[in-house]
Amino acid sequence: MKVDRLVSIIMILLDKGRIGAQELADMFEVSPRTIYRDIDAINMAGIPVRSSAGVGGGFEIMERYKMDKNVFSSADLSALLMGLSSLSNMVRGDELVHTLTKVRSFIPAGRAKDIEVKANQISIDLSPWMGSRNIQPYLEIIKTALQESRLLAFAYADQDGNKTARTAEPYQLVLKSSHWYFQGYCHKRKDYRLFKLTRISNLKMQEETFIPRDFQKPTLDFEEMWDTMQTKIKIRIHRSVMDRALEFCPYEDFSPDGSEHYIVRFPFIENDYYYNILFGFGDKCECLEPLHVRTEMKRRIQKIAAMYGNPHRCNTKK
Repeated sequence: MKVDRLVSIIMILLDKGRIGAQELADMFEVSPRTIYRDIDAINMAGIPVRSSAGVGGGFEIMERYKMDKNVFSSADLSALLMGLSSLSNMVRGDELVHTLTKVRSFIPAGRAKDIEVKANQISIDLSPWMGSRNIQPYLEIIKTALQESRLLAFAYADQDGNKTARTAEPYQLVLKSSHWYFQGYCHKRKDYRLFKLTRISNLKMQEETFIPRDFQKPTLDFEEMWDTMQTKIKIRIHRSVMDRALEFCPYEDFSPDGSEHYIVRFPFIENDYYYNILFGFGDKCECLEPLHVRTEMKRRIQKIAAMYGNPHRCNTKK
């Protein structure tokens, strides 16, 4: 039983007053039976939660109950502050500020310094070091549209750069592998789509509202699929790009080749995306095996060389 889920349920009950078991189960992606066990644990901890049946029923903390601040341990409060502070750095809003204030009100004066130290032991900053446009305004627009069930209109570029005008019903903001997306029902495609924010331009929230559909959560875990699609190729890299190569495969797939290089068993799928990953290492990477991948790398290199060898492409003004 996860302590963070119990703490979250308590905070939800304090905020909403009354909520049903199924709604809680949907929030935390567990079964209603698990929620009932969680409520029993909360009661055993000394927080009186009662249930009411029928339409409009659910769980609620008994009236006139004042929560003992000691119900939260230092680890509980540190974890809450750490998570909320990191989230507030990415998605700003008054509600997050108010929630942080509420959580801090649970900190006893004698434990404030210790909890603050623990909360600052992990810092999450997903903003890039350089070279990416600020998507913060888009996050705020989408967050407002989610809260008010308002349609979003925008231009969307596919992987080849082709732009199409889209109108979508937003249902969820998604942060995956340091990239922001929103899941929405696309009116053009008449289906749910996951839109990458860096491919969106001219995002506008419309006056028109929509009636939410039964939301289909996006599939975000492709590990099993990648395992069946990927093969391991053999590449030789210079130690200067080892850190970047480690983003794609574990250290166990590296073996030293002299003092300056490594031989790497590198995961690979034969498409442009993976060839471009190899080209991203520049002259610090050589594909050794298999032969057909090495040959294709050579063909692409020759094509690039031919493009730069064409003097008619150069239009230098004197």
